[in-house]
Amino acid sequence: MIFVLNGPNLGRLGTREPSIYGSTTYADLVQICRDTAKRLDLEVQVRQTDAEFEMIRWLHEAVDEGADVVLNPGGWTHYNIAVRDACALLGGRLIEVHISNIHKREEFRHKSVITGVATGVIAGLGVDGYRLALEHLAQVGGGA
Repeated sequence: MIFVLNGPNLGRLGTREPSIYGSTTYADLVQICRDTAKRLDLEVQVRQTDAEFEMIRWLHEAVDEGADVVLNPGGWTHYNIAVRDACALLGGRLIEVHISNIHKREEFRHKSVITGVATGVIAGLGVDGYRLALEHLAQVGGGA
């Protein structure tokens, strides 16, 4: 099982700042992840929340299952130590994904507290980053 977890405001994809995040909707993103997983013979759970406690609960679920995680922490990327600490508990791999290139944006977005516990980071490739993360996990033997 691979958890594809999305943090705050990602449910607004397609309408939230399309000049930065593109016109792909959250429903489109979910379908991209499911189609990619099916093609790669992976099992995925795709989830989005604006609630910190729910994200932490999902990360704990991944810990308990020994699952790999593809995580777009959204705005929590830059300051949320509780989410980072839950990520640090993971026994599986963690791929941090950002639709935009956080290093080309405002200064406060340049630092991720998650990166230090992530297996890898994909940023700035749009929603294609999710497909690449799942392909990587499949290639190195993850998720099924």
